[in-house]
Amino acid sequence: MKQSMSEKIPSSWSLLKDDLHADCRIFEIRKQRFLRNSDRKQGDFFVLDTNDWVNVLALTSDDHLVMVRQFRYGTKDFSLEPPGGVVEDGEVPSLAGQRELMEETGYCGKNAEIIGSVSPNPAIMSNRCHFLLVREVEKTGEVSFDPNEELVTELVSVSDLKDLIRRGKITHSLAMNAIFQLLLELGKTP
Repeated sequence: MKQSMSEKIPSSWSLLKDDLHADCRIFEIRKQRFLRNSDRKQGDFFVLDTNDWVNVLALTSDDHLVMVRQFRYGTKDFSLEPPGGVVEDGEVPSLAGQRELMEETGYCGKNAEIIGSVSPNPAIMSNRCHFLLVREVEKTGEVSFDPNEELVTELVSVSDLKDLIRRGKITHSLAMNAIFQLLLELGKTP
């Protein structure tokens, strides 16, 4: 009988040792030694350990998504993406998202709910990125940027999102994942 892919599982690994390799302010690099349980083979792996993140899918009453355009140092280019940021220690993702939305855009809204989360890069990262949907958002306050932030708020029609991705105008992988979750939530074919 042929074994299906869902029945075949690789061996699990056990963490043997966990050392701080470098503290880089926004994340730690951990050197971790693991043991593969099936054959007792050991290996050292480096993991970026950081707080969870949240992306906010803020919808206006006329089906526009509040997005921000900002310079990203890794790509040395601008990125169009949902507002978001770090979930601080002791903070829950939904409140972190509402805080980030207000700080970055001056918008707030109703019925905030987490609609999904992903592992940004499970091969080397320990955190999650949560997707917070906030409906009926309105601009009610002023922005309050972090010292190295400078963002421009843009309202994008939900009906234009797929085309912006197709044309390479939205390239941030977590932004694309958040938009995918939003389209699923709204019952639109991604």
